[in-house]
Amino acid sequence: MTSPPEQTDHPSGGGSPRTGVVPLGEATRAWFAISLQTFGGPAGQIAVMQRALVDEKRWIGQKRFLHALSFCTLLPGPEAQQLAIYVGWLLNGVAGGLIAGVLFVLPGVVALLGLSALYVSAGDTTIVTAVLAAIAPAVLLIVAQAVVRVGGRALGHPALVALAVAAFVALAAFATPFPVVVGTAAVVGWALGRWAPATMHREAPEAAAPDGSAPLIPDDALHTERPSRAHALTVVGVGLIAWAVPVGVVVAVTGRHSIFADQALFFTGAALVTFGGAYAVLAYVAQQAVQVYGWLAPGQMITGLALAETTPGPLIMVVQFVAFVGAYQHPGSLDPWVAAVLAALLTTWVTFVPCFVFVFVGAPYVERLRGNRALSAALTGIMAAVVGVIANLAIYFAVHTLFREVSTVSWGPVSLQVPSVGTLKPLAVAVAALAAVLLFRARWSVLRTLGACALLGLVAGLVELVTS
Repeated sequence: MTSPPEQTDHPSGGGSPRTGVVPLGEATRAWFAISLQTFGGPAGQIAVMQRALVDEKRWIGQKRFLHALSFCTLLPGPEAQQLAIYVGWLLNGVAGGLIAGVLFVLPGVVALLGLSALYVSAGDTTIVTAVLAAIAPAVLLIVAQAVVRVGGRALGHPALVALAVAAFVALAAFATPFPVVVGTAAVVGWALGRWAPATMHREAPEAAAPDGSAPLIPDDALHTERPSRAHALTVVGVGLIAWAVPVGVVVAVTGRHSIFADQALFFTGAALVTFGGAYAVLAYVAQQAVQVYGWLAPGQMITGLALAETTPGPLIMVVQFVAFVGAYQHPGSLDPWVAAVLAALLTTWVTFVPCFVFVFVGAPYVERLRGNRALSAALTGIMAAVVGVIANLAIYFAVHTLFREVSTVSWGPVSLQVPSVGTLKPLAVAVAALAAVLLFRARWSVLRTLGACALLGLVAGLVELVTS
């Protein structure tokens, strides 16, 4: 039986009443478990948190979860990681936000660091390539599953469905800048909330989990903090120090014109302007890293994207690979391996420090305005558009995963990426079909599904080595 709203059960399902605060140790274990499943880009990562925090543990309500996601979508940087910071802050304050944010990216940092080292050192990468090629279609199905889940919860009215479709078409067919899509969605959401408020309501309570039960921790028991100028200035000051100290030390040791200084400044700037998610900024990063700075070749950039797609954590983690390979090939006076590791860690640091600053500064203000109907309507519009954005990313990923050749076809303002049918990858299709069965029919977890597909890729790679 579900506890009444005025009571608070033990977050993990125990029988003793609680004050509504999740023990930090229990929350840390939960975030660590989530961090090992953050495959599939932002869509898959949001779905993992949705399933773990809203559906299973019921630590946070659906409406509160989507409210936080809508705000994080407005920020530059990886929205899924910022959502983890925000929810961690709601559950356990600043300490919870720090733990959630760090754990969210830590497995990806370690995994990509190892794969980057393997990439620059391995002479024959047939097996690695085969494993990655098998995992990619599985990631595609994880993203598709996330589109269905997030869309089913965020689109409670045909008007919001139409808004999601419009956002998808604007991005997929007209290459509309992401800020324009989000801004338009906010205005449309505000207008709907004012003149057609029925479009903002769902048939079922938004705070309920899929089984209709309310979250175990009431909204009023979650962490709150009064917004203030002093708090904002303190967070910004600490963030600036956290950024400046390691960058200053590295620049002082290696020189202002070293590759480390260039990467630190470039990727800091990229972190501050990455509106629209990783895909929106990858073209800019690739163009600068390959053509302007010459850190790596076009083929290496594609390899880095493939590795980042198939490791846990935000896709923007590809910048770590770019920094690693770039410094390894241009180490200056340092040993190539020392230069590569130093560059990778420094780039990761300057990329993600701003995420914590944005959330810790903005969250108190967003929470303060949570009951504001105009803001809630605007954020609901944004959330509907986000479903279209995620669907667009899923189609983009599908086209580039299942086909070897993709071309851009334009008709006036319309621009579409069209795959060459003759370049369909049979193995990728087979793996995608297997992943679909495991996820949707057998209801396997993300990790089990990825493990099965990786094993299939390993077998394929060994067969190719033996027969070649």
